[in-house]
Amino acid sequence: MPCLARLARETKLPITPLGREAGEGESAARRIKDYFGLATLEGLGALSRAEIAAAAVAIFYIERTQFSARPALNLPSRFSRDARMDIDAATRANLELTRTLAGAREGSLLAAIDKTVTAPGSRLLAERLAAPLTQPKEIEARLDAVSFFAGEPGLRKEVRACLKATPDISRALSRLSLNRGGPRDLAHLRDGLEAARALAQSLAGAGLLPQDLAEAREATAGLDPTFAMRLRLALADSLPLNRRDGGFVRPGYDAALDEFRALRDESRGVIAALQARYADVAGTKQLKLKHNHFLGYFIEVPQAHGERLLKPPHDGFFVHRQTMADAMRFSTKELAELEVKIASAAEEALARESAIFEELAALLLGAEGALKNLAGALASIDVAAALAELSETQDWTRPVVDGSLAFAIENGRHPVVEAALRLQGQAFAGNDCKLSGLAGKGGRIAVVTGPNMAGKSTYLRQNALIAILAQIGSFVPAKCAHIGTVDKLYSRVGAADDLARGRSTFMVEMIETASILNQAGERSLVILDEIGRGTATFDGLSIAWAVIEHLHEKNRARALFATHFHELTRLAEKHDRLDNLTVRVTDWNGEVVFLHEIVPGAADRSYGIQVAKLAGLPAPVVARARELLAEFEAAERLSHADRSVADLPLFTASKAPAAALAQSDALGQALDAIDPDALSPRAALEALYALKKLRAGES
Repeated sequence: MPCLARLARETKLPITPLGREAGEGESAARRIKDYFGLATLEGLGALSRAEIAAAAVAIFYIERTQFSARPALNLPSRFSRDARMDIDAATRANLELTRTLAGAREGSLLAAIDKTVTAPGSRLLAERLAAPLTQPKEIEARLDAVSFFAGEPGLRKEVRACLKATPDISRALSRLSLNRGGPRDLAHLRDGLEAARALAQSLAGAGLLPQDLAEAREATAGLDPTFAMRLRLALADSLPLNRRDGGFVRPGYDAALDEFRALRDESRGVIAALQARYADVAGTKQLKLKHNHFLGYFIEVPQAHGERLLKPPHDGFFVHRQTMADAMRFSTKELAELEVKIASAAEEALARESAIFEELAALLLGAEGALKNLAGALASIDVAAALAELSETQDWTRPVVDGSLAFAIENGRHPVVEAALRLQGQAFAGNDCKLSGLAGKGGRIAVVTGPNMAGKSTYLRQNALIAILAQIGSFVPAKCAHIGTVDKLYSRVGAADDLARGRSTFMVEMIETASILNQAGERSLVILDEIGRGTATFDGLSIAWAVIEHLHEKNRARALFATHFHELTRLAEKHDRLDNLTVRVTDWNGEVVFLHEIVPGAADRSYGIQVAKLAGLPAPVVARARELLAEFEAAERLSHADRSVADLPLFTASKAPAAALAQSDALGQALDAIDPDALSPRAALEALYALKKLRAGES
């Protein structure tokens, strides 16, 4: 409970406490059975108590917020986590799948690949992107549908044109089921049924279809064709937003409604004739018949004429109703009776239209299951055709996806960055990635070095995005790709803090890294960027070193590890599944040029000062930094001439022998005894030889 209270404070989300009866025990099962009209829950499969409680609480929320309305819900079913790629919240944010880090849709992967022409298709694509598949057969079925449309450009164009004219069937059906629908929702379903029929006819002539498209075609052709015909006969050409406004039923559809409308509409002529007759009786052409909600129909004449109507012979015929500053208002018995008839006709016409609306809505809700299947089929066709359109316009290729530990991408590209560069008339430099492994031995790990701004983070992200695209059943931005299904995807990229929870940038980095190391397995894909950069150099290097060893020996995952710690490249000498990659750069007349090409090997330096210059640091600061760098590198070479990074065994903390500690103390005492200012050149050289002998243990 304290955790929930803290979560409520941090997220600022409204939380309503519920009683136990909302989702516990027999009351939860009864709530589900009552909502769906079931005698038992056994037909839903072996649902756990937690799953039954979750479904019951969802239904409780709907009943509480929607009152008597019963939205069109699917029966509860178990969502198998093993059938979907596990992507944690940090990875989703880092990879900007549906939203950028700033919260915008533009610039995300979804925005870059969404070529759908319907709202349901766009929603389905977002759902697939949020939960990529892990079963190769299901992935292949989706890829077959995309391949079919990719090979049929004429049919694809025809299908997308039909889909573009298709309204949002699922949303219209949902509004009708909640009693919030209007005449336009009926029209949306009518248009959707007609578009589905045209689409089914187009696909019928396409010959043998892949499984997914064949099932979708059956759903589009399986509805009663009289539904659309009846809606077309019933609905007028111009429709109001709300049914209470009336006027949405086409003349000639219902005889009773036409009678009420005739009486209502012909009354205008009756009123006009009555006004002319009353003007003759009153002896003035200034007499007008008017209407308002307070008096109803009334006769209005100027003040002078009104005084005459109060006297014989008019006082028995005209009944005084109201005196104004410059006019007087009257009524007659005949006018009062006519008003009752006119008001009744309008009400009866509106009531009859409302009844017709209910009949049509009930007809459609009676086929709710078929309509929902139709909406899903149209969305599925839209996604397949859109991904095929994307593959053709962006030069994407079909990946090979299987159950191995393969991960081989040739000339891979970042889909979002490439799309942005294309708008600027620039080309994206593709790169290969080979992390393939063998079951039981694990995948390969690539340590990527190179300067900032050279493209390391882009390279890491693009390979993760290619894996996601392949497993949602999409073609990928690469010359070719062979991917063994990834069950869990982890990404630790970028820097961010969580000050609201008292977490620094480095703390957030370590929490996310710990989560990865504690969960990643052999079938996982891990991308890590600059682990250890948020603390002191040797602390960071030690952490990064240990993380790579753990990934190699324990997690055995396929991984990309970008770093500025060049010492980590030495790990490739002792770990057989570890490779070194670097980003090619060149120094042209003192200026760094990024080639954005990933090649085997290790970076010779970080080019940080050149990047700082590109960022606009003042020239004196850049010049001073170059001087200091030269001094630091010289000192580093001197102090590390005969020393290498410790080759520590994994998960052990070895202690230095006592003799080594004593030797270190003796060497320190000898150094402390030397006064450099008092030494002659010859004495300094002798002292240096003495120290070297002491270091070697010869004295």
